[in-house]
Amino acid sequence: MRPSALTKRAFVDRFGPVYEASPWVAEGVWPAVEHGSLDDLETLASAMREVVDSAPRERRLDLIRAHPQLAVASNMAPASIDEQRGAGLDRCLPEELAEFQRLNAAYVERFSHPFIVAVKGLSRGDILAAFEARLDNDAEAEFATALSQIHRIAGFRLAALFGTE
Repeated sequence: MRPSALTKRAFVDRFGPVYEASPWVAEGVWPAVEHGSLDDLETLASAMREVVDSAPRERRLDLIRAHPQLAVASNMAPASIDEQRGAGLDRCLPEELAEFQRLNAAYVERFSHPFIVAVKGLSRGDILAAFEARLDNDAEAEFATALSQIHRIAGFRLAALFGTE
């Protein structure tokens, strides 16, 4: 599959969801895609990452805030539903769900954005432990960690689109 073989609309429709509810990332790489210079997974991932990393802070914060809360969000993108289901977050025991709710609330209160972690390959216990550990971070460290996790999520989503996961 070559992204450059797509029209701009088809490219944005297909690759826009790679970064949660942020098609501006796909739109930002389109000129290079159109010229055929981003037809492989690694170069496309790197270019999309650069679009995010060079965006103004407020836009990056909007990207972070576009992500659902873990285990309790009701309005999730299909990829997020699949990712959370894959980590078993749709099968939380009542006490686990209560713990996710408590941690989500504490995290949003402290950082003003949802907790972001690439859940692929993690258990519910792993996710809860990461949640607890990261609550002690300072705001700048957590902002950077959230973006790093978003890039990991995007990498998994791109790999799935390229059929290499």
